[in-house]
Parts: sequence; structure tokens; C-alpha cells
Amino acid sequence: MIDSTISRCSWAVGATMMSYHDNEWGRPQHDDTVLYEFLLLEGAQAGLSWSTILNRRPGYRKAFANFDPHKVSEFDTKDVERLMNNTGIIRNRRKIESAINNATRFVEVQQEYGSFDEFVWGISGPTVTNNFSKTTDLPASTPVSHKMSKILKKRGFTFVGPIICYAFMQTIGIVNDHTTDCFVHKVLSSDADI
Repeated sequence: MIDSTISRCSWAVGATMMSYHDNEWGRPQHDDTVLYEFLLLEGAQAGLSWSTILNRRPGYRKAFANFDPHKVSEFDTKDVERLMNNTGIIRNRRKIESAINNATRFVEVQQEYGSFDEFVWGISGPTVTNNFSKTTDLPASTPVSHKMSKILKKRGFTFVGPIICYAFMQTIGIVNDHTTDCFVHKVLSSDADI
């Protein structure tokens, strides 16, 4: 049961968004499957609302082999056509092809670094806790997200511009952008568990 009386970031409206906000957004993630999932979902979100993507998350999980980058990297043109007919996801050819391409690049990084986690957290360093009082104060991108975007693009990743990279950084906890009045900000700032 979600407690609707506690203070949250203003964007966390509705049960799905509240649950995502309370349990996932901004919490440091180090599991490569989860990192690929959020990289894929952030790319799919470009130009759309995050709630649209979260509502289709089960469809994405089913369509993209439970977000297993090794399996997705083996998808071919038949899989692209199959996915273009899948009403459970956003049927945008460029985004679908990007998800497959990025899985291949993701696996390459794993082979080189041992894990994507080691690679991506190495770009930024430890979590940065920001102290914004309003959601409208949050930046769309930062010098670190520009750096990450440049590095990922050089490796052949797509749909990884600085704004998408910053959203990815927020999601996986590289930055804590919960507003200062939000209960999760306090939890993450104190390294406590809910």
C-alpha cells in the first residue's frame, strides 16, 4: 500500500509513478540487467512522458527478453518487424533498432570492462546528492551527462544524448535529484533503508 500522505517529488502522481519514485528512481543500481533496462526505457521515452513508458514496461520486458542484453543483441530484422507490430511497446522503428544496437554495444562494454556497471559508474564517480527544493530547478543535462553522452556515442550507442543520459543518471542513482522535501531524498542522503 502506498502512503499518499508522505512528501514526495511533485512529479510522483498516481500509483505507478509513486511506486517507481519510492522504490527505484535515484536508488543506486549496479545490476547490469537493470542498467540495460533503464538505458532502453530512457531511449524509448525520448519525446514522451515517463508515465507512458512505465505503463508499457511489462510489454517492454516481454518484447525485449526480460531486458537481457545478450539475447537482445541477437535480434535481427525479423525481430524488428515483430516488434513494430507489438502494441505493448512504442512502435518507433528508430527506437527499436536503437534498443537492439545498444544491446550489442552494451555486451561489448561488458566484455571489455567486466560489467557495464563498472564502466558507467566509472564515468561519473560516486553518487552526487543535489539539494533542489523544486522539481523545476532540476537541470535537463550537466557536464557529466554531456561527457557520458560523448563516450557512449563514440562507442556506437544511439539515443544517448546528454538529456537522455542525465535522465538515466537520475534513474540509476548516479545523481540524487529528489527534492529536499521528499522523504526519499532524506533516506538516500543518510544512506538509510526505507
